[in-house]
Amino acid sequence: MIIYTIGFTQKSAEQFFETIRQKNIKLLVDVRLHNSPQLAGFAKKRDLKYFLKAICGCKYEHRKEYAPTKKILDDYKKEKITWDNYEVQYNFLMDERKAVEDFEASYNGIYDAVCLLCAEPTPEHCHRRLLAEKIAEELDGVEIIHL
Repeated sequence: MIIYTIGFTQKSAEQFFETIRQKNIKLLVDVRLHNSPQLAGFAKKRDLKYFLKAICGCKYEHRKEYAPTKKILDDYKKEKITWDNYEVQYNFLMDERKAVEDFEASYNGIYDAVCLLCAEPTPEHCHRRLLAEKIAEELDGVEIIHL
């Protein structure tokens, strides 16, 4: 299985949807805590679901159980915790929520490729990368490609 990750920030709608279409991604899993923020533009849940299906033939799912808690996210954004602390707290949360087991039951063997979506333009300081790495560490045969 390939796990792609993508952020929509700093991408035009054309860049975003062409990337999804060219990679022939059939499932995009939105791992944001909130999928309808005012500044999300084309990436608001209803619009995104429609555009993915119409342009890319891609299914959309919002799985906020893969998102950090509001407290973890706020603490990081307000610089109350470092990125290293964020990683530890997020990974602990994913262990508590049995995220890898859930991902395996929901997608592994069903899809050849899944794309994890968040807002961050690059994966370095984004939980989508942490989730993808956690899944790849615990499941055999998983490749990660950041778009």
